[in-house]
Amino acid sequence: MSDIEYVVLLDDDGRDIGTAPKASVHGTDTALHLAFSCHVYNDRGQLLVTRRALSKAAWPGVWTNSFCGHPAPAEPVLDAVHRRAAFEVGLTLRDVSLALPLFRYRATDASGIVEHEICPVYVAYTDDEPRLNPDEVAEARWVDPADLDASLTTTPWAFSPWLVLQAQQLELFAPHEQRRAS
Repeated sequence: MSDIEYVVLLDDDGRDIGTAPKASVHGTDTALHLAFSCHVYNDRGQLLVTRRALSKAAWPGVWTNSFCGHPAPAEPVLDAVHRRAAFEVGLTLRDVSLALPLFRYRATDASGIVEHEICPVYVAYTDDEPRLNPDEVAEARWVDPADLDASLTTTPWAFSPWLVLQAQQLELFAPHEQRRAS
């Protein structure tokens, strides 16, 4: 078995057009590829946010969603969500649901690294406390969704661009009445 991670390359319509080593895809001219994001809640209604490891090539040290990743070629996305939950934050997930099936973004970090992804967004729950993989996650916090919403609104630059964009499309971070009032 190879240690090389591969990602699924996509055309503009989201169709699989091949694979490439993950290390070769994330650069200053990143090809469109398949990824996913997941937002994890505990039974107290808190949302897990994580700070990316300082060793990450893109957006090192930035606060973001619970975890994200890339399905391997021929791997069902939901299987990849469970795999990365265990790998990055040591969580077993339950009640996983697809919240934004067509989320797509392109963003460039301060070093010039580009993310260019079709990135279905999932919501899940756990009974676990995170056990962080230090190669992936520097730290994690359970936060009140309304507090996260306020922070994303006032200091969006402190978070990953995909988290900010997802929050604009999801009604997960603040009560529904609060969203309608804004």
